[in-house]
Amino acid sequence: MARQFRLRPAPGSLDAGAENDSSMLDRRRFMKYTFNAAGGAIAMASLGSVGFAAFLMGQADTGGEDTGVKYWVPKGQEDTVWYGSLHEQEMQKSHLEAEAAKSSTGMSGAQGVWSGMPVNIVYIPHEENESKPPAEGIPRIQYGEGYDAAGTFIGHGREIFDVTLEDGSPDTALQPHDNILLMFSRCPHLCCIPGWQLVANDFTADTWLPGGVDAGGNKLFCICHSSRYDPTMLEKNRNRNRSNGSTFDYFGVRLTGGPAPVGLPLIPFTVEDDVIKGLSTYQEWYTFCD
Repeated sequence: MARQFRLRPAPGSLDAGAENDSSMLDRRRFMKYTFNAAGGAIAMASLGSVGFAAFLMGQADTGGEDTGVKYWVPKGQEDTVWYGSLHEQEMQKSHLEAEAAKSSTGMSGAQGVWSGMPVNIVYIPHEENESKPPAEGIPRIQYGEGYDAAGTFIGHGREIFDVTLEDGSPDTALQPHDNILLMFSRCPHLCCIPGWQLVANDFTADTWLPGGVDAGGNKLFCICHSSRYDPTMLEKNRNRNRSNGSTFDYFGVRLTGGPAPVGLPLIPFTVEDDVIKGLSTYQEWYTFCD
């Protein structure tokens, strides 16, 4: 029998309180609905009352920008993910640290929503490990060469430290900090969202290997077409807006396997009073799904 997935309605959905058979998908139907998700359009009419996170920059119910990153727990996974009881609550750095302490490699992560968009967050004990020689089971943030879909060299991940604000000061919010990476989680392959909501990545990577390879621990994984990403390896990437063909560069995590052409974009953020808040300093990085 095909595995069944039950999806939560997206925040703000008119059917947020409804429960009916149209919110149940098996893998075959799931693949059918998400295969043509290019251009930022999930087949919402076919999915009925099933809700997904909003596609582009959303706003808080109060009318202001919703900066807090919130946990997002797929329906039915409340007892299988560590943050199962925290659905739609604001993510806190201390939560990630406490969960990371239970892992042999000191990593943790969660799925979430920010400003109406699906995101993933990963805690990596970089500050504790960056001065140690690269070794299995000792994760840290790595930096590598980035290439576009045609194989053209774009730049190096360490160029993220050269990004400056309008006043010329370093953009520390985009740089890795607080042992945390926040990523936009729409797959660059066909812009699928559901894979990130349905697959319970535990992010602990108990057999972590240096080098951003497609082995050694759990990867961020898109169930739709099996694209995989290593959240510990940062690169400079280039992608294309699907509507007008314009290209843009961004910093993201490495693609390690599958059909996606490039990696997942990073989102700048701050940590204020333990709460993780995304920043809209850059907006080009999500336009590949326009």
